[in-house]
Amino acid sequence: MGTRNKRRAVVDEKSCVACGCCVKVCPLSAIQIWRGIRAAVNAERCVGCGRCARECPASVIEIQEVQA
Repeated sequence: MGTRNKRRAVVDEKSCVACGCCVKVCPLSAIQIWRGIRAAVNAERCVGCGRCARECPASVIEIQEVQA
């Protein structure tokens, strides 16, 4: 049985401005603003739909393939 890849949102933590746009559009509440300074992705909830990346005004979120 082989491994399969999943898509996940990844935030560039150093560049995130914690605007909250990603939080508002995430259908599974997989993103939260952590300590008011950056977005944090809950990998267990994220399905890699890409809504957060499309809405991020700072373009600091990307969807990556990760090994499941």
